[in-house]
Amino acid sequence: MSRAPEAPSSAHVLRATLLVVLSACCFGSIAPLTVIATGHGMALESVQAWRYATSAVLLVAVGWWRGAPPRRGVAPWFAPRILLVAGGGQATIATLALLSLQWIPTATASFLFYTFPAWVAVITAIRGIERLARTRVTALLLALGGIGFMVGAPSAASLNPLGVAAVLAAALVYALYIPILGRLQRQREAIDVSRAIAVGGAVLFVGWAVVTGTLFRIPDGVAFGASALQGVLSAVSFLAFLAGLRVLGPVRTAITSTVEPFWTTMLGVVLLRQSVGTGTLIGGVAIMGAVLLLQRPAVAHRPAQSSAADT
Repeated sequence: MSRAPEAPSSAHVLRATLLVVLSACCFGSIAPLTVIATGHGMALESVQAWRYATSAVLLVAVGWWRGAPPRRGVAPWFAPRILLVAGGGQATIATLALLSLQWIPTATASFLFYTFPAWVAVITAIRGIERLARTRVTALLLALGGIGFMVGAPSAASLNPLGVAAVLAAALVYALYIPILGRLQRQREAIDVSRAIAVGGAVLFVGWAVVTGTLFRIPDGVAFGASALQGVLSAVSFLAFLAGLRVLGPVRTAITSTVEPFWTTMLGVVLLRQSVGTGTLIGGVAIMGAVLLLQRPAVAHRPAQSSAADT
């Protein structure tokens, strides 16, 4: 008779929670650092090229150190198709989300991006994977209400609709990207998928920066340092997230990760001297409430007419 796995100790849970908080804070630092680099005159594509190049070097080195060989019969992480899918999706999300920072504050962009769990709920309901139950409808209304409060509040009168549209598009693309990553990880180690994301993103952004002639247009050390630091933070964030996820599981990890937009807001105030309006705070709390509601388990069901093969 097999023994049930032992529950993690409180010390392990605390360590895992701190790792997830570290991951969220690292990811939440990307937007302010991008604003600093572009504010010093560095092109967005150049900033992201150096970010992903730095992250790719670090993650490839970690993968080499771990020595995890690819599985037989599975396309390796460095296959062109895998790099294009993993890196292309991430590059699209990063471009849309960071492009929005030209028009709206980092706090608003961060909270609006965190509406992606609501879009996941809508997409899974449309595909017949999970019913849009009362809890999920409530969460969706909370998220939409949070968006409406941010955009419609008197303090948000100056918000550029292009910025709002860009970051919401990034959230929607991320919601579509999540199941793609899930399929990639079914037969691959997480470090392999992370390397594909970083290397694929680096290839695309470096290519973009080469075409525009901005790759080596680095105005000063602050701009380059802010760009390279993003790569270090991205690599650390991914590794810390995985370590925490292994102990906490997806639900507690997702709940703990909601510290990210609040961390981004704080950095925007401290580093960028950006003010945070009441509308942003109230709307952000509503969106975070929606995220927490969406962590409640939902009952999956089969569609009325199931297909013969998985898609």
